[in-house]
Amino acid sequence: MTADRLSLPGFVTAHSHAFQRALRGRGAGGDFWAWREEMLAEAARQTPETVRAGYERTYRELRACGYTAVGEFHYLGMAEAAAALEAARAAEIEIVLLLAAYERGGLERFRQGSAGEYLEQVEMLRSGGARVGVAPHSVRACSAAWLTEIGRYAERERLVLHVHADEQPREIEECLAEHGVTPIELLARTGCLSPSTTVVHATHASDAELDLLADAGARVCLCPTTEANLGDGFPPIEGLLQRGIPLAIGSDSNVRIDPLEELRELEGIARRQTGRREIVPLPELLAIGSTNGAASLGLEAWPRVETDLSHPALQGVAPADVPAALVSSCSADVFS
Repeated sequence: MTADRLSLPGFVTAHSHAFQRALRGRGAGGDFWAWREEMLAEAARQTPETVRAGYERTYRELRACGYTAVGEFHYLGMAEAAAALEAARAAEIEIVLLLAAYERGGLERFRQGSAGEYLEQVEMLRSGGARVGVAPHSVRACSAAWLTEIGRYAERERLVLHVHADEQPREIEECLAEHGVTPIELLARTGCLSPSTTVVHATHASDAELDLLADAGARVCLCPTTEANLGDGFPPIEGLLQRGIPLAIGSDSNVRIDPLEELRELEGIARRQTGRREIVPLPELLAIGSTNGAASLGLEAWPRVETDLSHPALQGVAPADVPAALVSSCSADVFS
C-alpha cells in the first residue's frame, strides 16, 4: 500500500456470457424461462463481427471495474470463439474459453453432432494456443453418455470442467424424470465431479448434493446479480460454507458489472438467511472474488488491480479498514 494506492489480486469472473450484456434493461418476460427465450433470440443475432466488437466493449468494462480475468462460457460457434479470444486480447483481460458442449435443445448453432465432434473443437482451440476448459452446458443439454465422455476427457487432459446445475426447480424435475436422480447426482454418476469441476449456480442444491460436491472437492460459482435478476432464488450459502466447498463469483449475464457488488450480495444473502453478520470472513470473501475464481479456471497468474484510496468512498477510512470498506461500501469505480 502507498499513500494513494492499494494493490490487490485482480478480481476474476469465473462465469460470463458476454453477449448477454446486450439484454440489460429489457423486461424479457415474467420468469427465467421467458427471459431465456429473449436470450436465445439475442444469441441467434450474433455473428463473428458482433462478438468481436461487443465482447471487447464488455471486456473493457470488466477490466475497468476490477476484473482482470474472465471465464467465458461460450456456445455461439467456433468462428465466434475466435472472435471472443481476439476481443479479450484487445481489452487486455486474461481469458479462459469454456467451450460449451450442447447435444440437444437451445439453438442449432449451439449444438455439435457428437461428443467426439465437440472434443475435436476443444482440441482445435487448444492447438491454437487458447486456454480452454470443457463445459457441458447442463444436464438438459447433454445426455449421460456425453457427460461420461467429456468427464473422462477432462480428467485425462487435466482440464477444468464447468457446468450449469440446479439453477431452476424445473431443471431438477426434468432430470429426475429422465434419469431418476438430481443434476449434481447425475454429474457424480457420470464422472463429472472432481477437484477440477466448477458447478455454476447450485441455487437449489439439496444437502445430499452439497455432500457430493464436498466429497469430490468440487467448486461452486455463484452469480448473485444475475441470479437476482432472473429470479433464480437464494443459494445455500451456509451449507456451502459449512462443508468447505470453495466458492467463486461470476458476472454471468453481465446485467451489472461490479465484483464488489457480487461479493456484497453474496454476504448479504448469507446474513438474511441466518440473521447473523460477518458470515463469510473478509479474507475468504476477497479470495472468493479473486484467487478462488482463478483456481476454478486453472489460472496460476493474472493481473492485479489498483485501488484509488483518494476516492470519496474511501475518504476518512483507516488504512486497516480499507479492504472491509471496499466490500461493504464501495462500487467498482474505486479501481484504476
